[in-house]
Amino acid sequence: RFEEAQRARLWKELFPKLQQLAELAAHGRLNLTLDAEESDRLELQLDLLDALQQHIAGQATCAGWDGLGIAVQAYQSRADAAIDEVLARTRRNQSRLMLRLVKGAYWDMEIKRAQEMGLSGYPVFTHKHHSDISYLACAARLLEDANGPQALVYPQFATHNAATIAAVLQLADQQPDARFEMQRLHGMGEGIYREVLRHARIQHLRIYAPVGRHRDLLAYLVRRLLENGANTSFVHQLANQHVAAEDLLVSPLWRAEEAALPKPIGIYGYLHGELRLNSQGMDMTYITERSPALDAALALRVKTPEEIPVEEVNPLMHALHAGQTRWDAVPVERRAEILTQAAELLETRQDKLLALIMREAHKTLADAVAELREAVDFCRYYAIQAKALMRKEALPGPTGEANSLSLRGRGVFVCISPWNFPLAIFAGQVVAALVTGNSVAAKPAEQTMAVAQAFVELLWEAGVPRDVLALMTGAGETVGAALVEHPLTGGVVFTGSTGVARHIHQGLAAKEGPIVPLIAETGGINAMIVDSTALAEQVVDAVIASAFRSAGQRCSALRLLCVQEECAEEILTMLKGAMQELVIGPTIHYATDVGPVIDAEAQANILAQIARVEQGGGRLLARCAWPPALLENAQVTDNSVALTMQDDQQRNLHFVAPCAYAITHVSQVREEIFGPVLQVVTWKAGQIDALVDAINALGFGLTLGVQTRIDGRAAHIAARSRCGNVYVNRNMIGAVVGVQPFGGEGLSGTGPKAGGPHYLLRMVTEQAVSINTTAAGGNAELLAQGRL
Repeated sequence: RFEEAQRARLWKELFPKLQQLAELAAHGRLNLTLDAEESDRLELQLDLLDALQQHIAGQATCAGWDGLGIAVQAYQSRADAAIDEVLARTRRNQSRLMLRLVKGAYWDMEIKRAQEMGLSGYPVFTHKHHSDISYLACAARLLEDANGPQALVYPQFATHNAATIAAVLQLADQQPDARFEMQRLHGMGEGIYREVLRHARIQHLRIYAPVGRHRDLLAYLVRRLLENGANTSFVHQLANQHVAAEDLLVSPLWRAEEAALPKPIGIYGYLHGELRLNSQGMDMTYITERSPALDAALALRVKTPEEIPVEEVNPLMHALHAGQTRWDAVPVERRAEILTQAAELLETRQDKLLALIMREAHKTLADAVAELREAVDFCRYYAIQAKALMRKEALPGPTGEANSLSLRGRGVFVCISPWNFPLAIFAGQVVAALVTGNSVAAKPAEQTMAVAQAFVELLWEAGVPRDVLALMTGAGETVGAALVEHPLTGGVVFTGSTGVARHIHQGLAAKEGPIVPLIAETGGINAMIVDSTALAEQVVDAVIASAFRSAGQRCSALRLLCVQEECAEEILTMLKGAMQELVIGPTIHYATDVGPVIDAEAQANILAQIARVEQGGGRLLARCAWPPALLENAQVTDNSVALTMQDDQQRNLHFVAPCAYAITHVSQVREEIFGPVLQVVTWKAGQIDALVDAINALGFGLTLGVQTRIDGRAAHIAARSRCGNVYVNRNMIGAVVGVQPFGGEGLSGTGPKAGGPHYLLRMVTEQAVSINTTAAGGNAELLAQGRL
């Protein structure tokens, strides 16, 4: 849990171990280096280093020891600032420090993180030669500070690049009293350093190597091979006889006029000839970025809108029906413009909306940010898709005839959304129907009507007419049923349980009048298949996020973990340990991992389902422990499984402790448990096809996870499975609009996939028009060519 959200725990649990390590290293006159590799952990590393320096200064047993160090990545755009900060703290503490300078090993991961999070820029340079320039600038700074007998820093330069080595040595010649060393990895750079040692002055050369078991080191070694085998790598180019020495030693001191990559906002490029912007995210590791939303959540008091009487449904539907005709006549470009404006309003007012999602839907800040970004993506994606889809299309035909195809809205769409994604799913349904020319009766879940009201008001402000979009607050049994049954309903979009979807389907089928389309997404018993080649740490990270994030209240959440017997003991042991590290509590606290379930009814349903699992032979593997602070405020407990407490505004919060149960066969899983409950089954080598067939036989088909390092096996499982979304070697949640279109089959829904290129087609009707142009007296085009 070495992360900003768990900062308080670092000082209680990690820092004492660092103190012990430092004292042991001092006693043995060994070096101890903190490796500040990831940009999102850099400030934590610097704070720990500062505290450790202060501790060492006060320890008699560490007197005279100068082996403490930190590694800095030169490819980070703030490398020079990090060095300035380290040097300033070192002077303040009057301690000596080794500073290890490297180019950086995880460039692609930093790029991916920034893109996935929708950050404003990258924490690393996008051009390799800019990293080289940064390295030299940092090296010059370190050598300058190391020059002289009172120097507090001892530079260590780790590189296999001959040009960089030569440049560093030249810089060192300008600081003759500077002590420093060069470093290389065991097995790499031997030839270069052999020649350098023969012809140049190097005070020290340190050879470093990984130590451990083969299975632990394999990923590290593969990473180093990929790194040094890349086309731009000096080691790779040195081995290429076709690369001239002059090209190898070209100076990095030149300016690139353009970035090597688009900024995170532009990673999606062009869709139908129009730039599709990525939604704006938040780097929550910075307190300045997260504080506004957290402060707003602390201050917010949710005001739930009143439910409309069921008698108001009929007049509202007639008003929407009348408004739809005018709305359908509005050019699609204007409707798309309104959606784009809505996306901008969502981003402009993100702090207030995030606070509302956190308070009403009990979401963590991270989940709230992801949800708001998904709503923004829906607005922009469907706006562009609609403009391309709804253009009148000319069709071929015989001479003297004009044929065309055009699309228009169906009428009034009833959009029924769930509480687990009160903004994202609600927005996706509503804006898709609106942009295609339909009017919308928007029926949100009763538990999260305030979020829905905020978005409807935002759409009105963006330009959606009030007679085209109505908020239908109320219970599903009354208001929802009246909307589905209404004769003016032209289509229904529903996300929720399979039972309710089936009831809606039956009601629509029994209704007099036109056959009405139903788009339903209904969750699933989602499985993850893990074979013996999978990386255990990667598996456990994916399982924790997939099963327990959002308290397991996601349609896509992992419900059934299928682990190969050969690796089950290791993975399940690690999983148990990881579960105990989860922090349960109110979601307005940044450190919380698992918040409450939505309400008392949901808590009771989950507890009843857990009881059925136990009655069916399920054996408890692990259950998260309650934090002591949570227990102090608890009002009700239930055998350590459930807990109810009041929050700071005297509202009841209902918790279920994340838990995992061992079962003997896939077929024992009878129902979806919509909460933080994971069931685990093992399988034998050679049974993969039978396992996939058993998962298919459950009847659901929403998400499937696959963890394997065998590409062919992953492809085979994906082809054999009957699931709408398959995720390989990653978690199973957080589908991104236009990137992972989301939706299932069988008991998991009807399709088409939300956030995909086919979704809007279900919301329109088609009209083909054929005109006999010769009826006007002849084919004017042929006559103009003089052919008659």
